[in-house]
Amino acid sequence: MKPDKVLSYLGLATKSGNIASGEFMTEKSVKEGSACLVIVAEDASNNTKKMFMNMCEYYHVPLYFYSDKIGLGHAMGKETRASLAILDQGLSDAVEKQLK
Repeated sequence: MKPDKVLSYLGLATKSGNIASGEFMTEKSVKEGSACLVIVAEDASNNTKKMFMNMCEYYHVPLYFYSDKIGLGHAMGKETRASLAILDQGLSDAVEKQLK
């Protein structure tokens, strides 16, 4: 049940315009301070995982590894996504609650 809820919240965040997806946009939102939560696909490359781990630790943004590229992309109505950032605090709290 939890995986469905997390992916549903990602769909809601996408529809409401509160998500930044793709490596470049996710990185930009973290560095600008607008990211409340970052999710990276479990099948993302080791370089991508390490980059986001270091960046999120430095900027104090919660980071989770969840699902796969296809699952994250499908939840957002896109092809594949290796990383995304949720920009709304309420939605990020709801997602984080499901991930814990």
